[in-house]
Amino acid sequence: MRTTAGAAALITLAALGLAASPAQAAPAVPACTNSTQVKETLPNGTTWQLCWRMQEQAGLVLEKVYVASKRYPQQVQVLDSIRMAQLNVPYDSGDTEYDDLTDFGFGGDDLETLTGDDCKGGSARVGSDGGSRPTRRKVLCVSAEPADLAYRLHDYDTRGNDKIYSKQGTDLVLRAISKVGWYEYVTEYRLRDNGTITARLGATGDLSPIDYVNADRGWPIGKGARDYAAMHYHNAFWRVDFNLDGRGKDKVEQYDTKTSGQGEMTAKLKTTRTAIAKEGTFTKKNQRFWRVLSGTGKNSDGHARSYELVTGANDTYEAHPETTPDVTFTQAHGCEKFATGNADPQCPAKKSILDYARDKETLTNPVMWVRVGFHHVPRDEDQSPMPLHWQGFDLMPRDFTATSPLTPDGRTGVNGKPRE
Repeated sequence: MRTTAGAAALITLAALGLAASPAQAAPAVPACTNSTQVKETLPNGTTWQLCWRMQEQAGLVLEKVYVASKRYPQQVQVLDSIRMAQLNVPYDSGDTEYDDLTDFGFGGDDLETLTGDDCKGGSARVGSDGGSRPTRRKVLCVSAEPADLAYRLHDYDTRGNDKIYSKQGTDLVLRAISKVGWYEYVTEYRLRDNGTITARLGATGDLSPIDYVNADRGWPIGKGARDYAAMHYHNAFWRVDFNLDGRGKDKVEQYDTKTSGQGEMTAKLKTTRTAIAKEGTFTKKNQRFWRVLSGTGKNSDGHARSYELVTGANDTYEAHPETTPDVTFTQAHGCEKFATGNADPQCPAKKSILDYARDKETLTNPVMWVRVGFHHVPRDEDQSPMPLHWQGFDLMPRDFTATSPLTPDGRTGVNGKPRE
């Protein structure tokens, strides 16, 4: 486990009480500059508003991301920006490795023009491709797509009546496609009507016809055991810059749950938090999560607004130190743009997240770098075109609103322990 030296003492959840105070008015939503706006209201009444643009290396960038709902109609900021920060692709043979963003790029000439079924049922938006000689093309797909069941409750009231509350969820989906070599990558953000943001990268295209290897580092593709497609990794990084409530002063906390004795029926568990005060790299383990919380903004219950990092399937590539941490928190600096291969002349010594975190700066404007690994062991079904495979993570609201933004009218009075 990696932790920062500047972490505060552990505090139990029982000590997390906050004095109730009304939510503060959020700053006004700024207009987009040098980019294009998306503002869409989903069927359940949630409205997402944001700016988007294409950057030559990173591809799709979302900025100034705000959310509102029928229950909580004021637009409140979640993110300053979110984008891809690197795609490291080392091959198991040890003979080939690429940094797809900094070596090639997801924007400019490598950004695909949307056509065919790329944006079926959605709106293909025209914008600059972000290249050194920018062209305006259909490069962003915006669509509303059915999501999982948002909630389901069979409720019984005091008079013996019962009612079923059931609602289908909807996602606002923003999608761009980049072609790098034989692979085609789908950069996708799903903005859910419950406030969750899903960031994910899809890979499709073709297996590289030049990357066939010996049996111990490949998988037999085609007839018999003659051709072995090379196994390789996709180490994807995202750069997430929060700005909860649009006020800055965000903070970072880590939560860990451990066994602390035996109860009457089962083990007792104790959850503690650690304030992450300084830059550092961190590794996921069972019963651990991180959240970024506003230093000033609170919901109407008086609780600090925050978003929690939720990690899913993840296969760590351990051959590089910079691909080992699951998450890195650093102080925001404009020249720290990419997780690896950073070449901004404004900070020549800062080549990777390890360099960014090494200063152990105090976090007053934290940036979260998330790494999600995928070991691609090819299979016969990857021919051709290759079916999409996905890797990514969720940013889930935690106390961002006092109750769910999708709460139905019949349940609005439920907030806290029911009173007799």
